[in-house]
Amino acid sequence: MTAPSVDLAQSGGSGGRSPAARSHQRSAFRSRLTHYDMKYMPYVFIAPFFVLFLTFAMFPLGYNVWTSFQRYRLLDSPNPSFTGWSNYQRLWGDSDFWHSVLVTFGLFIFSSGPQLVLALCLASVLNRRLKAQTFFRMGILVPYITPLTASTFVFKNLLARDNGLVNLVLTHLGFSRIDWVANDTASWVALCSMIDWKWTGYNTLIYLAAMQAIPKDLYEAATVDGAGPWRQFWRLTVPLIRPTVLFTVIMSTIGGLQLFTEPILFDNNVSAAQGGSTHAFRTVQMYIYNFAWGEKLNLGYAGAMSVVLFLIIMLVVLVNVLVTSRLGGRK
Repeated sequence: MTAPSVDLAQSGGSGGRSPAARSHQRSAFRSRLTHYDMKYMPYVFIAPFFVLFLTFAMFPLGYNVWTSFQRYRLLDSPNPSFTGWSNYQRLWGDSDFWHSVLVTFGLFIFSSGPQLVLALCLASVLNRRLKAQTFFRMGILVPYITPLTASTFVFKNLLARDNGLVNLVLTHLGFSRIDWVANDTASWVALCSMIDWKWTGYNTLIYLAAMQAIPKDLYEAATVDGAGPWRQFWRLTVPLIRPTVLFTVIMSTIGGLQLFTEPILFDNNVSAAQGGSTHAFRTVQMYIYNFAWGEKLNLGYAGAMSVVLFLIIMLVVLVNVLVTSRLGGRK
């Protein structure tokens, strides 16, 4: 018997495949490539963020937790030794630390409260039709884009005891000079003013963006029902931007618990980080800095304080999540 002949044209040459088979193979390859592209490439694109996050956030956090269980004093020996919970036991009875916690919360309350209320009122004004509207909206953000160190030094010069502009005005009006650093109440007023000046515009723009997302039909319907501007603001605007308000509250809380730059630069003795002669404005971050890199160089105890501060912040975040979920469930 003779072998059946093979159509070379149909087979695509000796040993080759037909054009239809090659086309099918290319189509299958493209399909697999598309599948892998859709499935894995998003992870490739976001991988740099996680690499940086693990390197510069999670690793320092883990190392700080490890340090908090060590006796790590650079003045004695650069080699740490495990001491267990001794740093935390010492911290529990450290009245100076808990005083700094109270100072931090006090500065947060007296600065963030008026700040958020003022930001809410400014956002309501900017949400209306005004002349030079863009100019005012851009101008409200100028304090936020000003470097924090520069603005703090400006405030410190304005509030200088001997030649500060504020004291010169007070003496011209017949009042006595105020030592804004040494006086406990005055130092809190000065620091709260710095914080409010810096962050009010930022929160104002956040509220303004939330207000502009509210449909205008709701305001027209409220006007038809006889509601005035004040009632519309409290009964319509504020409830509709409540999630945004909660967001600014928690962000202000986190920032307030980490308050460091303003009080340490406002202090006359920056290197000591004492928060004034009576420690009136010594925050938690300043206390940690003093133990870690100031006079003590006690990294183990500073690490324990940092862990406790981190847990306090996480507790505040958890409370915010619970409040937000409850408010969301009432809709």
